[in-house]
Amino acid sequence: MTEGRNSAADGRRASWELELDSMDKRTRFQVNRVDTTNADEGEMQKLTSNPDQDDQPDAADMSTGYDTKYAKSFRHFTREALPRLDNYRNIMSIQAAYRPTLDELHNATVHGKPAQTHLSMPQDGGEGVVKFGWIQGVLVRCLLNIWGVMLFLRLSWVVGQAGIGEAMLLILATSVVTTITAISMAAISTNGEIKGGGTYYMISRSLGPEFGGSIGLIFSLANAVACAMYVVGFCESLTDLLGTYDLSIVDGGLQDVRIIGSITIVILTVIVVVGMEWEAKAQNVLLVILLIAMADFLVGCFWGPIDDEERAKGFIGLSYETLKTNFFSDYREDKDTGVRHSFFSVFSIFFPAATGILAGANISGDLADPQTAIPKGTLLAIVITSASYLGFAALAGGCVERDASGNVTVLEMGGDISVCPEGGCEWGLMNNKQVMELVSVFGPLIYAGCFAATLSSALASLVSAPKVFQALCKDNLYPYISGFAKGYGKNNEPVRGYILTFIIAVAFILIGELDAIAPLISNFFLAAYALINFSTFHASLAKPVGWRPTFRFYNMWLSLIGSVLCISVMFLISWNTALLTLLVVLALYLIVTYRKPDVNWGSTTQAQTYNNALMSVQQLSNVEDHVKNYRPQILVLSGMPSSRPPLVDFAWLISKNLSLMICGHILQGQVPQRARNALSINAQDWLRKHHVKGFYSLIDDLSFENGAKSLMQASGVGKLKPNILLMGYKGSWRECSSQELTMYFDTMHKALDMHLAVAILRVQEGFDYSKVVASNEEVMNGKAAKGIVPIPHSNSTESLPRNQSFSQMSQAASTTSDITPPGSPNPSRSRNSNSPVGPPADVESGNVAEQPAEEKATLAIPQQKRDKEKESSRADLYKGPGGTDLPKEVIHNLTQFTRKQKKGTIDVWWLYDDGGLTLLLPYIISTRRNWSTCKLRVFALANKKDELDTEQRSMASLLSKFRIDYSDLKIIPNVTKKPQESTKQFFDSLISDLTKDKEGEEDSAPISESELLAMKDKTNRHLRLRELLMENSKEANLVVMTLPMPRKGVVSAPLYMAWLETLTRDMPPFLLVRGNQTSVLTFYS
Repeated sequence: MTEGRNSAADGRRASWELELDSMDKRTRFQVNRVDTTNADEGEMQKLTSNPDQDDQPDAADMSTGYDTKYAKSFRHFTREALPRLDNYRNIMSIQAAYRPTLDELHNATVHGKPAQTHLSMPQDGGEGVVKFGWIQGVLVRCLLNIWGVMLFLRLSWVVGQAGIGEAMLLILATSVVTTITAISMAAISTNGEIKGGGTYYMISRSLGPEFGGSIGLIFSLANAVACAMYVVGFCESLTDLLGTYDLSIVDGGLQDVRIIGSITIVILTVIVVVGMEWEAKAQNVLLVILLIAMADFLVGCFWGPIDDEERAKGFIGLSYETLKTNFFSDYREDKDTGVRHSFFSVFSIFFPAATGILAGANISGDLADPQTAIPKGTLLAIVITSASYLGFAALAGGCVERDASGNVTVLEMGGDISVCPEGGCEWGLMNNKQVMELVSVFGPLIYAGCFAATLSSALASLVSAPKVFQALCKDNLYPYISGFAKGYGKNNEPVRGYILTFIIAVAFILIGELDAIAPLISNFFLAAYALINFSTFHASLAKPVGWRPTFRFYNMWLSLIGSVLCISVMFLISWNTALLTLLVVLALYLIVTYRKPDVNWGSTTQAQTYNNALMSVQQLSNVEDHVKNYRPQILVLSGMPSSRPPLVDFAWLISKNLSLMICGHILQGQVPQRARNALSINAQDWLRKHHVKGFYSLIDDLSFENGAKSLMQASGVGKLKPNILLMGYKGSWRECSSQELTMYFDTMHKALDMHLAVAILRVQEGFDYSKVVASNEEVMNGKAAKGIVPIPHSNSTESLPRNQSFSQMSQAASTTSDITPPGSPNPSRSRNSNSPVGPPADVESGNVAEQPAEEKATLAIPQQKRDKEKESSRADLYKGPGGTDLPKEVIHNLTQFTRKQKKGTIDVWWLYDDGGLTLLLPYIISTRRNWSTCKLRVFALANKKDELDTEQRSMASLLSKFRIDYSDLKIIPNVTKKPQESTKQFFDSLISDLTKDKEGEEDSAPISESELLAMKDKTNRHLRLRELLMENSKEANLVVMTLPMPRKGVVSAPLYMAWLETLTRDMPPFLLVRGNQTSVLTFYS
């Protein structure tokens, strides 16, 4: 007892010494408080330095006291890392603290080093970087954009058409749409850190790249068109001002608007390209001008008209009678287009006034605290601008007539100025776009305000569109636009985007008509608003754990109503434009879906996919099984899918678009978790590239038999569980050890004990191509794939990424090599050769346990987007070592189940009634496109020789009721006939080595004489079946036969394998099937 305690104490002491020694050798984990505002270059260098270079502590006697150096930092006493913000940054961020892996904490002998990652220092720009608060960054920008061209040029016309009552209703409807959208946007913006890209960034990270890409392009185009609209508004104001002095360039109308607009957009583009340093200060100046102009209008309303000329033009001052007259609508035809206006047509023209609510969100990367600034600034701006629009509408309708002749003589004579002459009135709310200038005390201030509003809005749109488009291009979601991601200067300005926006804006400016541009902008922005609202609804519906917005005043159903409302308004404004807009969004969505961009942002669509799958599996568990709904769900013991392509292809041939398929991989040795992740990535990548929709399941640290049992017992969930075990035929059954053969044989027994069907597939060329076909990484290197930097092999786990989830690894690594490459048979064997193909040959190789998994795992980190080129055929997916071309014969064998089959037959030897699986599987195969030219031939055994006709009619009737199409039916009458002598000799030679006793051991033969005698009749039956097979099915494309029942305790593994060898040798691809004696076919409807 004392010795045992001393031994245990010595073991613990050794462990402690190892722990302390490892801490003395190197200081692993730093916990530093980082002051990012005052961090100098020296401090950042400390954060990224190698911990091995830290000052080493002096040796101290731990038994007498603490060393003073250890008291300076807690990190010297533990391997653990304290919770720090930097531990949760993404993989590309600079990490001040270094979190240990689970292996390093759990295993005392595992020591890792921080990966030597070359990190570039952030481009902070020093003096050039300015972060805005919620007032300057959001509120002011939103006010400047919402108080734009509509306030000065269109509000009075809206009141004239819709009346004060409907105008207020229209303004409130606009405010409802924008408020709901702002609330939804506030929820998104407060759900995590927001970077540059504004609305596109928020939507793409919430809903995923498909929706994000659509919103990004639509929103960028909408801002480019809005820029044109604001410039056209400026031009109209300027031409009206010039008209008061009888000045014009060409015609004082459309042509002048085009000329002035083109010059203006050129100047604005030059300003944003050259430099935008003055923009922040200029905003305050522009806002002051706007407020002064608005105050000028308010004073003018209460001051009243100054002279009779203003009265003759319709400005009569605040009057209850005028307010009463203008309260109701009076929709009229447009003089230019001849279209009669309605509430929704007026709404479509006014709605762009509200598009400025996203002005603050668009510069999310320049806000000091976007989570606080965006909700507060945007919602307050909506309240202020809505109140101002409502007040201005009421004032304009209360002090200006709808129509006025402008004839002072009529006014002086006491006539009615609202009676228009024959040519129509030129003044009044309906006719004069410069009503605010007429009402104001000092008219030029209104022009100054109009110029400030339109130019500031145009400038903001001209900046927003390229910024959002640049963020979209950086993510490389669409082809041919990556060039616009390049930035210039210290602020990374999207100069190319500015030029593209300039071209788009000029095109719309040449249209010249503001009313023609406004409905387009309305649809673009309404589509953007609809997706913003839908993203909040979708996130609330999916309820991922990561959806935790700090803004609490949102409601998922309110967001859904907002989304539906936006789409409804789109169609009410202009159904054809709305339809076109939705088609464009759909096309952009489908493009991203088809391209499958290599991004993983943890979107709510991924969360919803999980929810849908979980709900479906739960619902499926409540559904009772029925024979009509039977589906062959296959567990195929393939090892790594890339090692045995024909076996995986055959399983996929059955389960394609029909049922579940799981590729089981069994490893004898223990595999670290990061290596398991690498294998999973490699397997899933292979399945994806080969368009096989299956799953990969890895079992390690178990023998083949126990691993197979674990897979059969634990694979799947609910009703989504395998009901068929598919194995490759063990061709090396005579050469392998008896223990290995017994494991293979017992796997069949275990499957049958679990009431699983068993299927064994044999092809003469073998399945294992792990040493013949190059891995995915080698194939890519052979094609000179760009952007792939393989990490070198290493004897430690440093070659694998640390502390990464599967999704993070899937972004960092596209392929890994198989940890346990098994031995490969010669793929060039002829059909007549004996091809040893065993169970997933990780067992047969015998080198799994001896070789560390880390030595065989490699990762390839893509620095750019992986090549997404479509292969011209499946053959192009296979290359030899080094990327060399494989011989045609090897390619032929690899693709034997996926290529188009020549016209032939699938021979079905339905010997015994196993529930119908022997018949169902070949029927499923015959329905596949590449096998559609192969007809079924059914062979069955006769009960009595003299009842052949009855047996034939009975079987034909059964197949007819099962609705199984077949080309030929043959009843075998003489299966009990004595086999030929040559067949007996073949079988005797097959088992000759297995019937001999081992040297010096009596009764040690694998196949005893007593067993041969007891099984003589069954053996003769299988020999006779071989003769029938050679006679009838030698040239078939595929042979399917009922698997002989391996009865427990009756037949040994060697004799049973000899039967299978007798049946399948020198035959076409051969599938042996044994159902679980439960019906899988029915003739009932």
